[in-house]
Amino acid sequence: MAKQLWKPGNMLYPLPVVLVSCGEEGKAPNMLTVAWTGTICTNPAMAYISVRPERHSYDMIKNSGEFVINLTTASMVKEVDFCGVRSGRDMNKFEKTGLTPVKGQLEYAPLIKECPVNIECKVKEIKELGSHHMFIGDVQGVNIEDAYMDSTGKFHLNDSDLIIYSHGEYFSMGERLGSFGYSVKKK
Repeated sequence: MAKQLWKPGNMLYPLPVVLVSCGEEGKAPNMLTVAWTGTICTNPAMAYISVRPERHSYDMIKNSGEFVINLTTASMVKEVDFCGVRSGRDMNKFEKTGLTPVKGQLEYAPLIKECPVNIECKVKEIKELGSHHMFIGDVQGVNIEDAYMDSTGKFHLNDSDLIIYSHGEYFSMGERLGSFGYSVKKK
């Protein structure tokens, strides 16, 4: 199989596409679309987002020391895209999209009501890495939508129709292929 060698870049897809909500004293809350996000550590629970310093939300997160990673679903893909191509400097994105900011346990950064999972983080460290700066966050709490809980207390996240981002496009997650450990499970 022939392959082309390209210059260094990122081709690690697909990725979760999330809305990051933030706030700061004296300012309306904002949200931005982020695909550069992920888990850093389980214990202690830590996650990260990478944001360009010129983004409106960058200073809000830096100044308040807070952000919320909100998982997104197929029903909100238009709003997710909108929040990635429009700036909170020019409008209130919550009002424009109809998404709902809800008070969580953080002082300034709201949860987004329509998202099935909201991960509340306090900034532990900012790594200035180049085009994007990485906000490393200590997870303060995870808010789960009751609609995806069953009577035994199991959370059915994959029933929420999460979306992913791959090479400039949004997708539903698709067909389940297996579960962790299925390849070695005794039959």
